[in-house]
Amino acid sequence: MSPSLSRRRLLTGAGALGLGALLAACGETDDEGGAAPASAGPWAFTDDRGTRVTAPGTPQKVVAYVGSAAALKDFGVDTRLVGIFGPSKTTDGGKDPLAGDLDVAKLTSLGNAWGEFNIEKYAALKPELLVTNTYEPPALWYVPDDSKDKIAALAPSVAIKVAGVSLAQVLARYGELAASLGADQNAKPVTDAKARFDAAATAVKDAAKAGGGLKVLAGSASADLFYVSTPKVYADLSYYQELGVEVIVPDNVTGGFFENLSWETVDKYQADVILLDSRTSALQPKDLTAKPTWAALPAVKAGQVIPWQSEPRFSHAGCAGPLEALGKALASARKVTA
Repeated sequence: MSPSLSRRRLLTGAGALGLGALLAACGETDDEGGAAPASAGPWAFTDDRGTRVTAPGTPQKVVAYVGSAAALKDFGVDTRLVGIFGPSKTTDGGKDPLAGDLDVAKLTSLGNAWGEFNIEKYAALKPELLVTNTYEPPALWYVPDDSKDKIAALAPSVAIKVAGVSLAQVLARYGELAASLGADQNAKPVTDAKARFDAAATAVKDAAKAGGGLKVLAGSASADLFYVSTPKVYADLSYYQELGVEVIVPDNVTGGFFENLSWETVDKYQADVILLDSRTSALQPKDLTAKPTWAALPAVKAGQVIPWQSEPRFSHAGCAGPLEALGKALASARKVTA
């Protein structure tokens, strides 16, 4: 994926975080996978870089990318979370949707935008573990290239792969990590979220089957380009395909994640329903009214454009809402393409 375009469009890129002297002293790479259960004794977790991270005891102070922190909280990790980095607040001061149920006011933010990571604040927290996503292992999401070595020297890191893998795998891995940190995966909030997710998935499957072959396109809008996302790498889109949704697969993907279309050629793929990137960094329907080619799209004319969290919160609780919204949209949509 091109760091100058694709990665920045995905949510702006991140560099590969070196393990550093501290991690080299307390961990090693193996092929076992999974994690040792939380206990007073040694702790270990093999992440999706294939790196086995170990510590004398279960980490008590965890700093995480905001989406990772929110997912861990959904899986029952709470008091161990002490700091976050990445978009936790919107431009108007509200809480970013990616933050989920986190009480961001009680967590130390190391930076809200790409490239922001306050190392002094990070060191002051005395972190015992850093957690984030990885789209292209070993690159760590939202860890700046220019300070990655200093960050690596302060605490070991765990990365969960979220691209080119099934959504079920991502959710399972966050559940395993949460369990290793002492969270009870049989607790009612966790099992209730799983039940809600499963019910929403069934609704999507049923709606897709009854929809008569509705074509769904997922994309992100900018001033100059429309980015058509490929389900081959997006865990949620590939899961929708598994449920029977006909997600359009672009045929000229650049950098692995999407095809770039000019607004003059935005009608290349005809869709009945459009999932439009709802992040604050992307243009929304109200911003696109002046673009005649957008207004002419069949799905737009039919009012069948729905928000899409192109970077999900990878937990059952975080993914259930978008699944429910998709199910309702498909159930009420009509076919507007040939």
